[in-house]
Amino acid sequence: MRKLKFTKNYLPHAEGSCLIEMGETKVLCVASIEEKVPSFVEQKNKAAGKTSGWLTAEYAMMPRSGNERSQRVKLITGGRSQEISRLIGRALRACVDFEKLGNRTITIDCDVIRADGGTRCAAINGAFVALSLAVKTLLKQKLISQNPIKFCVGAVSVGVYKGKPIVDLCALEDNNADVDMNIVANDKGNLIEVQGTAEGNTFSRSELNFLLDSALKAVKKINSAQKSALGTK
Repeated sequence: MRKLKFTKNYLPHAEGSCLIEMGETKVLCVASIEEKVPSFVEQKNKAAGKTSGWLTAEYAMMPRSGNERSQRVKLITGGRSQEISRLIGRALRACVDFEKLGNRTITIDCDVIRADGGTRCAAINGAFVALSLAVKTLLKQKLISQNPIKFCVGAVSVGVYKGKPIVDLCALEDNNADVDMNIVANDKGNLIEVQGTAEGNTFSRSELNFLLDSALKAVKKINSAQKSALGTK
């Protein structure tokens, strides 16, 4: 794996924030809390006679996060950004008990400052730290009485580059990979999401198993770094 670094509370005004660095990839993740939920959650709560919250995420790349400047509007509203935003949201909703969160929404903004491969995985890893810090804020302010986070969430890219399996691909490896996968899992070793494709060449079931095993080992290391950054078990 590339060098991994978390800088928590990067933005002092947010309920939770984190700058994550995975190699040369850098993503700023910021969690904001609103004391309301979307209308569809409110309707669902009324029908079930309960109170629960929601979590959503937005992902974007800054115009010069890559080699050339890209138009800001396209980076925010494009199909790729929306796809990754939904991925981050799904990954983090898997770890939250929304009844314990209460009638509030946590929005996590993930902005890629520097892109060198694995930006969506880095965003998930940093977003979990930002989410955890936001929850700490709620607990400290006694707005909630129990921690709604059920487990730790991490993500990593794996693939085959020049015939060799690689963990945590940089842009050069990612752009020229024979197989490209993104794995999201928790600290219990359970999978949350698997995205994988052959980039021109097929891959065997045994290769898939090896890549999954490698990814889960990497996620454990990521989870350990997240917990260390948060100062918690």
